Formats: sequence, structure tokens, C-alpha cells
Amino acid sequence: MAAGESRRMNGIDKVFAPLGGKPVLSRVLAAFEQCESVSQIVVVVSENNVGKCRELIGGEERSKPIEVCAGGKRRQDSVAAGLARLDECDWVVIHDGARPLVTRELIERGLEAAKETGAAVAAVPVTDTIKVAGDDRIVRQTPPRQNLWAVQTPQVFRPDLISEAYHRAAGEATDDAFLVEALGYEVKLYMGSYDNIKITNSDDLLIAEALLEREK
Repeated sequence: MAAGESRRMNGIDKVFAPLGGKPVLSRVLAAFEQCESVSQIVVVVSENNVGKCRELIGGEERSKPIEVCAGGKRRQDSVAAGLARLDECDWVVIHDGARPLVTRELIERGLEAAKETGAAVAAVPVTDTIKVAGDDRIVRQTPPRQNLWAVQTPQVFRPDLISEAYHRAAGEATDDAFLVEALGYEVKLYMGSYDNIKITNSDDLLIAEALLEREK
């Protein structure tokens, strides 16, 4: 999923921003190409970026078929567009194009975890205390931290579950698993990575650069 507007990137499209000498999106694609369980990749971008994305993909030798399609106004519209391009498959893995530090191992862990319930989501335990507040910013609740997880991608689903979820989706949804949960299906959390950050602003690029340097 790479159809976001990058509003907080000061005019830079985050999925094409350079990171360690490569565009952010190229690093995402490399992880999925290295994963033996993945047979097909669909990249969903904004309509204005379809040509640019195809140029990026065509500029490197590829080990797997990669298709590019235009997304919609909302995230769920973009995911639905991507799902429509998939061939028959056993599992669907949905990942944010702005999470460039995803690894082959993280993808494989998700595929293994999804076997239990048909749906699995990468997540990490929160390290901060979380407060629930109203519109007036008055604290209403402090939930136990040991029960709180910060959700990431990849998110892995059986094709029938995620297709049903998007077919019956109502209202806005920024998380694919939420739509599956809304239908009453169980979603398994599996251990993600604190390094699996999402690029939302220019500072995040600096953090990702530092994380890459640490791995060398």
C-alpha cells in the first residue's frame, strides 16, 4: 500500500524518498522478493504515481511478477483495488509501502501465525503509559499497559476473510484487521519489530537511516 498523500513530508513523496541510497519503496519490494512464500506482488499507488512506480520497478531486475495499480480516495478503497488484482492465492499479505525496514523473517512469521485463526497482525508491546481522554482532554481511563500493543504491518489474512471484510466494510478504516474483527473473526497478534517504523515525516527518514547503519 503506497497510495498515501505524504502530507507531512514537506512536498516529498515518502515512498520514493531516498533511504540508504535506495527509494523507500525499493527496500520494501526487496524484502518481499526475498520471501520464498510470496509469489505475486501488487503495488497500489496514487493515480499520479502509477507511471513513476512502473519506471522504478522496471529499472531493476525482478525475481517475481510485480503489478502496479491506482488506489482510491480512502485506504480501504486502495486495498480493495489491490485485492482485485491478485491471482488465486492461499494468503494475502498487506504491508505499508512506508515501512521500509520490513524483513523476510517478519513476513514469514506472519504467515505462520495466520495459520491459527486465518488472520495475523504484526504488533509490538507499547512501552509508554497510555491515557484515554475525551474531546476535552480530561483523562477517562488508564488501561493496563501489559494488554496494549501497537499494531504494524505486515497483516496476513486468508483471502476469503479479507475479501469479505472489504466487501462488507462500512465507514472509515485505517487498519485492515479492524474490518476483519468487526465481522467477529479472531485476529492473532504476532511479534513485530520496534525497527519496523513507518515513515510519516522527514525525521522518520533520519531514524530509519540510523537503523540501517546499525545493521551494517
